[in-house]
Amino acid sequence: MKKVLVIGYVWPEPNSSAAGTHMLSLLRLYRQQGWQVEFATPAQPSDHMIDLSLEGISSKNISLNCDSFDAYILEYQPDIVMFDRFMMEEQFGWRVEKNCPTALKILDTEDLQCLRNARHQAVKGERALTQADLFSDIAKREIAAILRCDISLIISSFEMELLQSQFKIDPSILHHLPFMVDLNKCPSQTKTYTERQHFMTIGNFRHAPNWDAVLYLQKIWPLIRKQLPQAELHIYGSYPPPKATALNNPKTGFIIKGWAEDAYQVMEQSRVCLAPIRFGAGIKGKLLDAMIMQTPSVTTSVGSEGMIQDELWPGCITDDMQDFAQAAVDLYAQESLWTEAQSHASSLLTARYDGEILGQNWMEKLAHTIENIDQHRLNNFTGAMMKHHSMASTKYMSQWIAAKNANGQ
Repeated sequence: MKKVLVIGYVWPEPNSSAAGTHMLSLLRLYRQQGWQVEFATPAQPSDHMIDLSLEGISSKNISLNCDSFDAYILEYQPDIVMFDRFMMEEQFGWRVEKNCPTALKILDTEDLQCLRNARHQAVKGERALTQADLFSDIAKREIAAILRCDISLIISSFEMELLQSQFKIDPSILHHLPFMVDLNKCPSQTKTYTERQHFMTIGNFRHAPNWDAVLYLQKIWPLIRKQLPQAELHIYGSYPPPKATALNNPKTGFIIKGWAEDAYQVMEQSRVCLAPIRFGAGIKGKLLDAMIMQTPSVTTSVGSEGMIQDELWPGCITDDMQDFAQAAVDLYAQESLWTEAQSHASSLLTARYDGEILGQNWMEKLAHTIENIDQHRLNNFTGAMMKHHSMASTKYMSQWIAAKNANGQ
């Protein structure tokens, strides 16, 4: 029985974020192999965190910048360690390397934060994305973490290509793993066009791209409402701040609903999902949920990025505000157009998000890497160089000696 340690940035909240859903699917996949799984995190408990004990997964609170982690991991002795986002690898990776050097190290990137941050800077500056935006200090940290790990999980096909073309990462240390959907649990039929009403969007308000989309919808919504005066836009999401609830306006149909107990239910009740995402990275859980519940969606090129290749989108993709509004109106008002868009959802799910196939592919990659770990690590010379810390150790030794001399010791 393999022992897996997952070091989380936050406690998994599958009902709050796509990242939480993705993490839970990975934890369940490891448990399905008969492996012992423990989830450890320095984060504080949250209102919407899942009870991992019900999944047969143990949990542990750990501390940042504390030697207590060394004693903990020495006792646990994992075969596999998975870091949730690069910040956890930065904090605990060197301690894992010191105490469990043979353990396979995996980085679950969730999305490339350097890409999301670069796009955010460009949007705030109202300009095009530049190479300087992309090659930021965050990128240097995130790419270094990828290089130090044996395998990094990449959720978006776009980001797989970006890492190889822009950052020259060897594909052998990357693995493309989108959201894993249990197709057997997807409904074959959902509410019909006439049984649905209103528009909706959903997303954790703490996630900057989601909040930006809400603000952008304030500009788009009057264009839609002008043609559909009876329609409403229902905005769901966990952790709505006062600045969000202050936008609630029943007179204009701009309704801040906040937390949704069942995201699938509110998605199925709605006729069209709106996701005018202007920046971000990874792939979008709200749009996958829309496909599962056969709800047509209108989104942007960033919203659909990494989610399709040659398939047809179940709705419309546009970056123009006027076109976005018109596409939303057309989908909402024309049943034939709506039905055609809806029909593309199941084929896209089958083509790209079959959890059984994706899980099997990941387990095969994992097994092959473990079997050939010595050669795998020899091939990743840049990663070995990143772990050497020779420059950093020289710097800090020099500073220590300087401080010692200054104190006359």
